[in-house]
Amino acid sequence: MPVYAIAQGTIVNRAMLDDYVAKAIPTLEKHKVKILAASEDPEVVEGTLVHKRYVLLEFASREAFRRWYDSPEYQAILRLRLESVPGTFVLVGG
Repeated sequence: MPVYAIAQGTIVNRAMLDDYVAKAIPTLEKHKVKILAASEDPEVVEGTLVHKRYVLLEFASREAFRRWYDSPEYQAILRLRLESVPGTFVLVGG
């Protein structure tokens, strides 16, 4: 069953974020992850936004997510995301 990862964050270092994205894309491609959406200007339908940057990723399974997230190549760049876009990263079932 697919799972979806939702990253929400506030950009505090654009250059570091750009470096992270350039390095993260190949890891996503290698693990056959689908980037379903990314926005820095989401439309608020209800409630109040805490963060302005959202990314929605689709993984084939929870195990596929763990293979990507725990992979040495992703762990090597994770610090870039954590420092450049503090926020939340959650998994939801499909």
